[in-house]
Amino acid sequence: QSLGLPITDEQIQEMEANLDNIDFKMAAEEEKKLRHDVMAHVHTFAHCCPKAAAIIHLGATSCYVGDNTDLIVLRDGFNLLLPKLARVISRLADFAEKYAELPTLGFTHYQPAQLTTVGKRCCLWIQDLCMDLQKLERARDDLRFRGVKGTTGTQASFLQLFEGDHTKVEELDRLVTAKAGFKRAYIVTGQTYSRKVDIEVMSVLASLGASIHKICTDIRLLANLKEIEEPFEKDQIGSSAMPYKRNPMRSERCCSLARHLMTLVLDPLQTASVQWFERTLDDSANRRVCLAEAFLTADIILSTLQNISEGLVVYPKVIARRIRQELPFMATENIIMAMVKAGGNRQDCHEKIRVLSQQAAAVVKQEGGDNDLIDRVRADPYFSPIHGHLESLLDPSSFTGRAPQQVAKFLKEEVRPALVPYQGKMGGKIELAL
Repeated sequence: QSLGLPITDEQIQEMEANLDNIDFKMAAEEEKKLRHDVMAHVHTFAHCCPKAAAIIHLGATSCYVGDNTDLIVLRDGFNLLLPKLARVISRLADFAEKYAELPTLGFTHYQPAQLTTVGKRCCLWIQDLCMDLQKLERARDDLRFRGVKGTTGTQASFLQLFEGDHTKVEELDRLVTAKAGFKRAYIVTGQTYSRKVDIEVMSVLASLGASIHKICTDIRLLANLKEIEEPFEKDQIGSSAMPYKRNPMRSERCCSLARHLMTLVLDPLQTASVQWFERTLDDSANRRVCLAEAFLTADIILSTLQNISEGLVVYPKVIARRIRQELPFMATENIIMAMVKAGGNRQDCHEKIRVLSQQAAAVVKQEGGDNDLIDRVRADPYFSPIHGHLESLLDPSSFTGRAPQQVAKFLKEEVRPALVPYQGKMGGKIELAL
C-alpha cells in the first residue's frame, strides 16, 4: 500500500483483526481437498477476511511464506539456545575456578600422564563450548531473509504488480526484510533460499553435539574412576539388580542424544546436493523433521548438561590416592636432578632409580600391591643426600605447571567476556525432568 498498490486501510485492518482467528478445522479440510498447506490457509484466512480476500497472497508463492518463516524460526531458535549454552559455560566456569589448583592425574591415550588440575581439565570442556557459542552466534547473524522474490526468484510477479518499476520492487524487498527483523536478504534465490543455509545451521548444532558428547564421556570415565560424579538424587536407583550402582545416567543420556544430533547434519547435506534447478519438493518433508529435531535435541541436551554442571561432585581423597600411585614414577626425573645438585652422578643415579622403578612396577603389576618406589628410595643409602627433601619433591602441586594460572587467564580473558551479552539470562538451577 505504501508503495502505491490499490490496497485499502479497511482491508489491512480486517486482516490485522483476524491474525489469531484461525479455523484449524477448516484449514485441515481445505488441505485435504487442495493437497496444499499454504493455499489451505490462504483460503481459510480469506474466509475470515472477505474484504481482503482479493489481495491475500498477491504476487507471492508458497516459499515466500514457508521459507521466510523458516528463517525467522531458525533465528529465534538460536536465540533460545544461546542463553542455555551460556548458562552451561557459566556453571562450568565456576567449577573450574573452584578447582583450579586441585591436582589430578592427567591421561593421554587413557594412560597415566603428567598431572593437571581438575579446573584445567574443565577448561578444555569450556573452550570447546565457547567455540560452539561463537559458531552459533555467527550462524544466527549470518542468516539472511529470503524476502520478496517470487516463484523462481526473479521477482517477475512483483515487477508486474509495480508496472515495471524496479525501484519499488527492491524497496518492497527491503521493507519486508526489515519488518521481519533481518538486516539483509539474499540477493539471489531460486524458489527457495539455498539449502546450503540449512547445512550451516545444522553443522554448528552437530558440532555442539560433538562437544557435549566428549564432555559427558569424560564425566562417565571419571565416574568409573570414582573421582568425579554427576549429581545423584537421594532416592535415585542406579540399577534394578545391583543396589550399589551409581550410574552416570544423565551423561549417558547426553551422549545418546548427542549422537542423534550429530547424525542429523547428513539430512541437509543430502538435501542441498539433490535440489534441481530452482527447487524440487523432496526437501520439504525432510526439513520439517530434521530442522525441528536438531533444535529440540540441542535444547534438551543443554538443559541436561546444565543440571550436571550444577551438581558435579568431586572426591579429592580418591584423586589424591590415584596420584600417590603414579606420582613416584613421575618424580624420578626430579629425584635425579636433586641428586645431581647434591653432588651425584647423573648416569649412576639414572641406573639406580631405573632398577628401583622396575622393582616397584613389579609389585604393582604382578602382586597387586601399592607403588612402593619412594619407600625403596628411602631405604637405599645411595639416596641419603636427598632423603630429607623427598616430601617436597613429591608435592603434587609442583607437577601441575602453570595449570592454575592458565585457568585464571582463560576465564578472565576469554570466558567471562563471552558471557557478557547473556548477563541477566543465566537463571537459577535447573531440575532434571524424567
